[in-house]
Amino acid sequence: MSAAPADTTYRNPVLNADWSDPDVIRVDDDFYLTASSFGRVPGLPLLHSRDLVNWTLVGHALERLEPESEFAAPRHDRGVWAPSLRHHDDRFWIFWGDPDQGIFQVNAPQIRGPWTRPHLVKAGKGLIDPCPLWDEESGEAYLVHAWARSRSGVNNRLTGHRMHPHGTELLDEGKVIVDADRIPGWFTLEGPKLYRHDGRFWILAPAGGVETGWQGAFRSREFFGPYEEKVVLEQRDTDVNGPHQGGWVRTPSGEDWFLHFQQRGAYGRVVHLQPMCWEAAGGWPVLGDAGAPVAGHRRPDLPAQPAAAPATDDDFPRGRYGRQWQWTANPPPSSRLCSSRGDPHEGWAVRHSTDGLRLTCVRTADTHDLRRLANVLTQRLPGTPCTVEVELRLDSQEPGARAGLAVLGDAYRWIGLQRGPDGTAHLVHRFAETTAERERDADHPRLAPEGRVRLRIEAGAGARCRFSYDTGDGFRSSGQTFAATPWRWVGALLGLVAFAPAGRGHAGTATFTQFRISAA
Repeated sequence: MSAAPADTTYRNPVLNADWSDPDVIRVDDDFYLTASSFGRVPGLPLLHSRDLVNWTLVGHALERLEPESEFAAPRHDRGVWAPSLRHHDDRFWIFWGDPDQGIFQVNAPQIRGPWTRPHLVKAGKGLIDPCPLWDEESGEAYLVHAWARSRSGVNNRLTGHRMHPHGTELLDEGKVIVDADRIPGWFTLEGPKLYRHDGRFWILAPAGGVETGWQGAFRSREFFGPYEEKVVLEQRDTDVNGPHQGGWVRTPSGEDWFLHFQQRGAYGRVVHLQPMCWEAAGGWPVLGDAGAPVAGHRRPDLPAQPAAAPATDDDFPRGRYGRQWQWTANPPPSSRLCSSRGDPHEGWAVRHSTDGLRLTCVRTADTHDLRRLANVLTQRLPGTPCTVEVELRLDSQEPGARAGLAVLGDAYRWIGLQRGPDGTAHLVHRFAETTAERERDADHPRLAPEGRVRLRIEAGAGARCRFSYDTGDGFRSSGQTFAATPWRWVGALLGLVAFAPAGRGHAGTATFTQFRISAA
């Protein structure tokens, strides 16, 4: 284990990848964080820290998206929006909004589970960003949520409910407790986090849009209001655009901190840590440097910890992939555990006795567009320049079978191998623009005689990606530089994929080994 850092300061972002809409809690000496996962599976990532600076990914709370049939195909901008994480009655609770279905919750006795199946607390279109509160002073339970205009026709307001203490249902029809249409200059109020402090109810919520907005605070003596408001964090003359949506946490020594995201284009929503205190006179929270985001700061008053970050590299021991990977849709039900029978409908990943990820070349009619494939195994694109490498062997002899390494977003590009009609393997490099329905060649196909290749993506500043390959005589550049693009709400993803043309019977497999991401 590496030594604890001697540096007494930290630099933002503390999570430099797409951990969208973070929420954070402390339980004893441990801090836990969850984030939006939208349409990726498994969902609701669970991160752990002892110092609020170094974080590791310890699991996911949501095995599959429900209803399962709705997420059998990619729905990148739907699913799990803006969860809230809480600890109450010796259990962990996560509430989130699915904009097309309503408000859900799961709970567990330990952060690593077992987590319950999703329970629908309130059905409805456009119900998003829910946050519960169990009020220790009164014994009452409450919930606040925002609205998605795209589904409900309204937004810029927060609705409050009384909630059953068991967290299973809401006890009233709800009341608008903050109407930001009545606050001059405010728009797109969303992402509320609900707290009790100093005899008041507090709602920390952003407004103004994810790339251009600010963080607000609302307070009231009564849950249903009236609330007064104040802007407590905004960009000012910093380079942190739209400091947005996060959670407040207090350390054992009584320090207050706030974690929030910043939208950074193809990198998605990276997470910053801001110092926080309370005004002696007015009693409002003060975030960052007098309301402006800090680029760095003194570390929290917590025991020093070894440097850590969510894992990226993977040797795929016995065919298993690490926690950092997510599919772009629900796998077939029988592939909850990786299959070894060889039926393409029984498993996307095949367990075996050695290292390496063996992906089934899933038959599909969508070989022309990776964005439509459910069986792309993805992880987040790092927010700093890096080099991504993986070795690929195309075991399938099926004509048209292909596999490769992708940068996936509204536009995408991938490089890999394809089996020709005569049985030869070809190195191919293809791309599709944002509005294109079919992909095109990014470079001329060339023979890969051994059916094996080492693939590389060099992701430079601004997520500009250079692709190259090595078939045994050193790396050679392929195609033009590609500027990665985000999805709607989601940063660009790195992906491993194997697929084959529609047809009958097993189309074989492709094997990936030694996946590595290194700093550029």
